[in-house]
Amino acid sequence: MKQQKNDPLKRVEDQLKKCVKCGACRTNCPAFAAFQREPAVARGKVALAQHILADDIELDDQTYQAMSKCLLCGSCVEKCPNDVPTDEIVIAARESLAKRRGLTTFHAAVGQVIKNRTRMKMGAKMAALLGPLFFKKVPETSGLRLRFPVPFVGNKRFIPEIARNSFIEQHPEVIPGEPGKPRIAFFVGCMTNFVYTDVGEAALALFRHMGCTIIIPKGQQCCGLPGMSGGDLATVRDLAEKNLAEFEKYEVDYVMSACATCGGALHRLYPLVIGKRNPELRERLDALAKKTVDAAQLLRQLGLNPAETGAGEPIEVTYHDPCHLRTRGITKQPRELLIETPGVRLTEMEGADRCCGLGGTFNVYHYDSSMTINDAKSEAIISTGAQAVATGCPGCMMQLSDGLKQHGSTVEVVHTLQLLARGLKR
Repeated sequence: MKQQKNDPLKRVEDQLKKCVKCGACRTNCPAFAAFQREPAVARGKVALAQHILADDIELDDQTYQAMSKCLLCGSCVEKCPNDVPTDEIVIAARESLAKRRGLTTFHAAVGQVIKNRTRMKMGAKMAALLGPLFFKKVPETSGLRLRFPVPFVGNKRFIPEIARNSFIEQHPEVIPGEPGKPRIAFFVGCMTNFVYTDVGEAALALFRHMGCTIIIPKGQQCCGLPGMSGGDLATVRDLAEKNLAEFEKYEVDYVMSACATCGGALHRLYPLVIGKRNPELRERLDALAKKTVDAAQLLRQLGLNPAETGAGEPIEVTYHDPCHLRTRGITKQPRELLIETPGVRLTEMEGADRCCGLGGTFNVYHYDSSMTINDAKSEAIISTGAQAVATGCPGCMMQLSDGLKQHGSTVEVVHTLQLLARGLKR
């Protein structure tokens, strides 16, 4: 096949040369631990990308499968002695494959869903309304399971309930705060908006307690990370431009997210993946990135006193580091807030910074392997004896909950903000 004009891999060609195939990435790669195959590890992905760029490899299903076996967790990037940005390379390779052969059926369907917030909203309402027909509770307090398999989902996983009303539609666009206090735009994210609305409520309660003005832009869209997982960068670019335009409408001090993945998109991946190839957007995306903060990070920065907000029954908690917080260096702030919360006792688990196996659409495309990765995480959580595991990503919450239930565990999965806001009226 003739090399594509403006092949995305050309943009990372120099980075490809930095990999010396030393294999240090094998030790840290969760995908390699699950698949035990060289194409699953970072150096295998780099070698495969080099062959795709050179146009000397068959672009068959095996090639697609190999490049899909990456969670974009960044573990290999952090530990690479040569600073090879494998996550950026994998994103470019997936886009290159999509341009050459088209999107897979699965990722084309994902793109159709995430690019249309109205369609997503209607789908969520239908899922909530028809839930009893398609889902069963097993048992009553353990979430939902599909009554029969459906494509890309099966019926083994435990699924959280869909909210009947999305978080965004339950609140006004502007919630005034005290004069002189920060103005915050809330990037809600799809999981918080349609599933874990209590996480959004906890965020509102905490920042209202701090006297902040909170703006919830009604026109905000999906961050686009599910599209990036499949190489659908056209959809990601479209969503990035829409989100950028929506959040630029407001004069704010911060753009806050309570989702590690969404925050990682705005803070790092938009400038890295979209800004680099769109000079006219680069400055605006950089400005958005500089304002983007994680909720726990911002609460710490603003001086939240958890003694005023988090009173409740004593609870022993362990903490899971979402990859998109860990790679941004946001690891101490959530722990410090939890430690200072009355009644919360924090017990560290082994491998708290290891990926839980979600990886965006990896969890759907490679469900069994994602749960193999999750096994070690579930066992580590259970071994602490904690009553709950806290984290800063609704996606991780879903994955952790599924894994723990598959292990027969009753450990509760909560967002850090929910523990911090236990003593506040919602």
